[in-house]
Amino acid sequence: MRDLKRQPQKKSNVRKNRPKKEKRPLKLRKLLHRTLRICVASCSGALLVVGSFLAVQLLMASDMFRIDQIAVNGGRQLSENQLVELSDITPGLNTFELDLDLIGRKIAENSWVKEARVERIFPREVVISVVERQPVAIINLGYLYYLDSDGVVFKVLDAEDKLDFPIITGFDYQKVEQRDPQVAADLQRIVALLSNLRERQLFSLDQVSEIHRKQSGSLELFTLDAGVRIRMGRDEFAKKIDRLERIYSQLKPRLPILDYIDLNVDEKVIVRIERPASAARG
Repeated sequence: MRDLKRQPQKKSNVRKNRPKKEKRPLKLRKLLHRTLRICVASCSGALLVVGSFLAVQLLMASDMFRIDQIAVNGGRQLSENQLVELSDITPGLNTFELDLDLIGRKIAENSWVKEARVERIFPREVVISVVERQPVAIINLGYLYYLDSDGVVFKVLDAEDKLDFPIITGFDYQKVEQRDPQVAADLQRIVALLSNLRERQLFSLDQVSEIHRKQSGSLELFTLDAGVRIRMGRDEFAKKIDRLERIYSQLKPRLPILDYIDLNVDEKVIVRIERPASAARG
């Protein structure tokens, strides 16, 4: 008998049945609990916000924040009562109803006020703080106005205003109103000159009645005593007044017979004597 070779067994094309994974049922109870917690948290947050809002509204409407004290700082030209009237703040108003920036701007509309600030001091106080303008001279622009320490023309004089300031002349109202750059620069130079004179002893601001600006921009001083013209030029005022002070004690008794004093020549003081009487200013 012949040995027969074993024929290779054919692989079955039928895929073995694999056990299918069982689908787990949804845990509805857990999902419901989670949803419930989210709803409760959301509702609690909303209630907290609404409750807080209502509490704030009730607190703001309460008498706890009714203003009963108004303090004023910095007023000299304007009295405390005047500044309170400018603010329109009255006792009994709720502090949260006040627009502090608007009130500050309203106060600053007054000619004397340079800066104004309004603050709340909880629970019932308001503080008004102002920085007032400081007049250093009176400028003649057809009407008399105050000139402040910043070179700003800020107020037309009335019957109650003080007149014990030097007079500034030689300026045009329209150019001042339009804030012409050259005019503004000349006013700044005059303010610097006034500041320098205020610090001196021999020839001080008290001895000056007028500062005149010529069309060229040069400045002239007029002495309070006898109205003698002092030619100052356009610059180096401190050096020129230093020269004048060296001999001013000798010149002062002779002022009534002087025509002018010229300080525009380096290292010299030029004096003209025997002026006509019609040239005097007083």
